[in-house]
Amino acid sequence: MLERAAVYALAPDDRLADRVAIMDRRRARTRGACLPMKTYVATPLDRERNWLLVDAEGQTLGRLATQIADALRGKRKPAYTPHVDTGDFVVVVNAEKISVTGAKRQEKLYYRHSGYPGGLKSRTLNDMLERRPEEVIRLAVKGMLPRNRLARKQITKLKVYAGPEHPHAAQQPKPLELETR
Repeated sequence: MLERAAVYALAPDDRLADRVAIMDRRRARTRGACLPMKTYVATPLDRERNWLLVDAEGQTLGRLATQIADALRGKRKPAYTPHVDTGDFVVVVNAEKISVTGAKRQEKLYYRHSGYPGGLKSRTLNDMLERRPEEVIRLAVKGMLPRNRLARKQITKLKVYAGPEHPHAAQQPKPLELETR
């Protein structure tokens, strides 16, 4: 390689040729080491759908909902692709026996609106667990999914039942391994 003073003494064409040669040598060094990586992108044709069974008895609502949301989106799989539905079907039983911490049973409120002026109605978590315990888990999981068309499709794969019985025995659901603290 020429020294800087010698490069400036050369004619303009020679300096340009020298710079091109240096750049070619740098590219040649990195060319073998940096091969382009191929990122795997799942397609609807090569996805594998499993059926998972979750027993909600004694589980904390929010901690359970995050793991169910991950299973619905497919984030537990190595082929996870954010824009493709690669998730599993999840069947939740014993939704009425869910637990919460603190005073949330009396203080946590669920709101809905009739669409008319002054039509805002609210219920406590305790009321919701008495009336519709399936809706408590469904709303908790729905709140942990993105707000888009794909998430609306993914939430349909969630099947929640208040008691220990479910009609999905033909699908042979496997128990979901929950990460508990």
